[in-house]
Amino acid sequence: MFIEDIPMRVPWLLLLTLISSTAAAEVLKNLSYGPDKKQSLDVYIPEGAHNAPVIFMVHGGGWRYGDKNGEGIVRRKVARWLPLGWIFVSANYRLVPNADPLVQAEDVARALAFSQSQAASWGGDPGKFVVMGHSSGGHLVSLLAVQPSLAFKLGAKPWLATVSLDSAAFDVVQIMRSATHPGLFDRAFGTDEALWIAASPSQQLSSESTPILAVCSTRRGDQPCIQAHDFAVKAGSKQVRVEVLEQDLSHSAVNNRLGLPGGYTDAVEAFITSLDATLQFTSQPQR
Repeated sequence: MFIEDIPMRVPWLLLLTLISSTAAAEVLKNLSYGPDKKQSLDVYIPEGAHNAPVIFMVHGGGWRYGDKNGEGIVRRKVARWLPLGWIFVSANYRLVPNADPLVQAEDVARALAFSQSQAASWGGDPGKFVVMGHSSGGHLVSLLAVQPSLAFKLGAKPWLATVSLDSAAFDVVQIMRSATHPGLFDRAFGTDEALWIAASPSQQLSSESTPILAVCSTRRGDQPCIQAHDFAVKAGSKQVRVEVLEQDLSHSAVNNRLGLPGGYTDAVEAFITSLDATLQFTSQPQR
């Protein structure tokens, strides 16, 4: 049975078992990369993994909620990419109010460094990581992408690319100065303008920034895609590669539909392979 044929009503714990039996040789749960309970990650390893590339995923949730086990975070991505030979990592991090977005970005960097250090033992290639995040997770991975030194000082090594799934938070300063911004930004970023600047990918762009694919929802009004395109223009002025992929999908669907066969998944995979021709998505999952 192919995972996409399983009814949505199947309990998630059972679904994990089905994923494990059909696509993964091993699932490593709740590996600790720090002392806090939230500093943990899960690893999904395909059968026969050897020098496998790795997708490192960071969940969203408005910087305050969310979990690495979320069905939309894991299900379709694992079902798509494990049969194609990829390892999939899903990471947690500390949340507001216990950690502001800068601390959260440090947690993500530590999780990435841990995963790279362990990749060979999982059958993975530490030099072939693609970092991905949705919503607030997209903001955090974008912040590390524009300032990879933040990750390097915590032990991470260079990664190939970053895929930001409907972040809509590339310019935090602009958002916070808008009178109509959602309250979730106040809870995450408060009133400290220095934090707004330090946590704003657009403000922190530099020539060291790594390539980014910014996926944006066209169903959320103009703002997410305007932010993404403005960010791409600014990145281009610094000779940094940022591509924008607009999708006629809801905010949640940008995340949970990635991995389904079709143009959206194909476009994300094409961006990844354009950065390293050895990374191919040629074999199709078996039904």
